[in-house]
Amino acid sequence: MNITDLTVHELIDLLDKKEITSQEIVKAYADRIDEKEKDVQAFVTVTTDDASKMAEKIDSEGRNGKFSGIPIGIKDNINIDGVKTTCSSRMLENFVSPYNATVIDKLHAEGLISLGKLNMDEFAMGGSTEHSYFHNTCNPWDLNKVPGGSSGGSAAAVAANLVPWALGSDTGGSIRQPASFCGIVGLKPTYGLVSRYGLVAFASSLDQIGPLTKDVTDSAMLLNLIAGYDEKDSTSVNIEKKDYTKALVKDVKGLKIAVPKEFLAEGVNEEVKNAILEAAETYKKLGATVEECSLDIGKEALAVYYIIACAEASSNLGRFDGIRYGYRAENFDNLREIYINSRTEGFGPEVKRRIILGTYVLSSGYYDAYYKKAQKVRTVIRDEYQRLFEKYDIILTPTSPTVAFGIGEKSNNPLEMYLADICTVPVNIAGVPGISIPAKLDSNGMPIGIQLIGKHFDEETLFRAAFTFEQEVKFRANNKPEFKK
Repeated sequence: MNITDLTVHELIDLLDKKEITSQEIVKAYADRIDEKEKDVQAFVTVTTDDASKMAEKIDSEGRNGKFSGIPIGIKDNINIDGVKTTCSSRMLENFVSPYNATVIDKLHAEGLISLGKLNMDEFAMGGSTEHSYFHNTCNPWDLNKVPGGSSGGSAAAVAANLVPWALGSDTGGSIRQPASFCGIVGLKPTYGLVSRYGLVAFASSLDQIGPLTKDVTDSAMLLNLIAGYDEKDSTSVNIEKKDYTKALVKDVKGLKIAVPKEFLAEGVNEEVKNAILEAAETYKKLGATVEECSLDIGKEALAVYYIIACAEASSNLGRFDGIRYGYRAENFDNLREIYINSRTEGFGPEVKRRIILGTYVLSSGYYDAYYKKAQKVRTVIRDEYQRLFEKYDIILTPTSPTVAFGIGEKSNNPLEMYLADICTVPVNIAGVPGISIPAKLDSNGMPIGIQLIGKHFDEETLFRAAFTFEQEVKFRANNKPEFKK
């Protein structure tokens, strides 16, 4: 039995039967990290020594809950008390968090064990994890390809079996796109369902923490753990607690699924397009009603996203000034130079690009022309989703227009990289939930993900549809990353 090949629900079964110990699980993952991390480079900080001590304590004192003794990986923009939170930036290279994010408190209360902090695009700005200050993360299916971003470290770690599951954050597709590129399951929950307290903010009205997992069952279980109202987060929504695992039934009879034709138009890779059409046929065969529809919001959504996200980033990143905490330049003659030199040296090129754009659209004379107009169009996009959801239960689209691309292939063309977000950013703008699940491999052996989009706070229907598809196509059972070089 290879422990690291197992899903979390399989590990829990073994723990419950006392056929395995938490120490054995943590050791298996520590050994796997020692073996494969040099190739994948998914981590910024590895905490396997602390994890081993915690596992030993759990085994000696006894498990105090269903998830007690299960390891997890955490994206490096989610705070853990006493552990570095770098956001993969020079600006926070040596910052040690003095508190836990709410999601971390929830995980600790259940006895989960962190294996470390996972690499990402700096301050979550990017779609390839090439914008990390520390190193590029590689895709386990092909080490010359990117894992996606910004949660690329989290997705790659799960796909490579370096962690059994992980937390990421999604501002415009940063969970779903890397999940698609790495052949795993990635869920962006409804905005407000999971507390953002302790998540280092990129764009506050778009950011959402969510799970990256090996299968849909694990995704539902992890959402159960992290969802819920938090008075520390003013955007947290107080709704009735749900058990999402109850939605895991293989049955889509009567489900109405929309396939927007605009999301299969020019710019979408032919093999990705065919995967969506095949998925639609699969759902039809299983008893769902699938219809083509129109949702012509792609270009507007991209423009709205990059105006709002950059504006909020400009505001949120103003706190990193070389004075309060974080990186401070060594050479300066006055206060102004502390600010300028610290931010110039502390931020990478992609972060600077977005701060400049955000500052511009918020500036006097341009606020109404750009930011205010973007907020109005955002309302239109939300209304378009509401219109579709009056008739349909779920929307089916590609997660990304392409499969994973080569490292360095798009890093010098930011506009091309931004255009790749066209399938995911509308979900964040509307605040609705979206899940990416692997469908098949393309002709070069790279995973293709499909995206299911649901109504506000209707993750149950998403899980039901995703679980049914997963059980039918059996992607994970038939495909394994090859670590091609």
